[in-house]
Amino acid sequence: MQKDHLVKSITKDGMFRAYAIDATGVVAEAQKRQDTWSASSAALGRTLVGSLLLSASVLKGKETMTVQINGGGPVGTIMVDADAKGHVKGYVQNPHVHLPLNKVHKIDVGKAVGINGFMQVMKSMGGDEPYSSSVPLASGEIGDDFTYYLAQSEQIPSAVGVSVFVNDDNSIKVAGGYLIQTLPDADDKAIDRLEKRLKEIPMVSELLLSEQTPLDILNLIFGEDNLDILTDTPVEFTCSCSKKQFAKSLSRVNPAEIKKIIDEDHGAELVCHFCGARYNYDEEELKSILAVSEKRAELDAENGDSNQEPKE
Repeated sequence: MQKDHLVKSITKDGMFRAYAIDATGVVAEAQKRQDTWSASSAALGRTLVGSLLLSASVLKGKETMTVQINGGGPVGTIMVDADAKGHVKGYVQNPHVHLPLNKVHKIDVGKAVGINGFMQVMKSMGGDEPYSSSVPLASGEIGDDFTYYLAQSEQIPSAVGVSVFVNDDNSIKVAGGYLIQTLPDADDKAIDRLEKRLKEIPMVSELLLSEQTPLDILNLIFGEDNLDILTDTPVEFTCSCSKKQFAKSLSRVNPAEIKKIIDEDHGAELVCHFCGARYNYDEEELKSILAVSEKRAELDAENGDSNQEPKE
């Protein structure tokens, strides 16, 4: 069975656009790199799945998207970057969160994430400034929050289901989801039938555990031979960080701070939040970065002086 792919389809009656994804490998990679515990694994995993579905539905070409969720719960901030080509990376602020199961004996993602906060989506459309939109969290369960975001910010009535099954040792057994969007031709009866059907089917994690594919899941929702498949795209956890990239970021730090690191520590280690990669800089490398930082500070000062209003 093919793993880690996203199927995009449209119903033959033209009423719905439907996506389904198996992202087991993606979420397993994130869990392994960040050593997340059950509640953090589920919260981050659902956000990774939701972000892949959302990016497939709203991004094109080289556009990218950042999803940030913080509901004030113990997992803290969840941050995910995704693009239109099925690439995704993400991290959770507090990876070591484990909570008692909720009343239906599932991981309590809503309590882990919290509800006193927002979901923010920033889309880079190729211009100077990214487009940003945020909505209050609907439940902290992630799927509901993506659904609410689509309705409020994108003005697209949708249904989003995301699911992660975490093993007792915190590793990931399966992860996936679906996104269904209502198109202009959809009538009330069709929408009512869809809502009823979505309540009847098992959770996505249960379907994946029984070796159902994304296409199987879509067929289960809409029935055999009722879909036109548009694309079947691989998805993967990937991080573009590099030592050079981190050096560039470090050069934007105040020169006094870099000099303090050189004088006191004679070196530095930077860790990527997304993938856990570690980059070490010795004293000579930091001195080179300091020189760039000082030059930037000089230019900023000059630009600042030139922008000042002439004195009377």
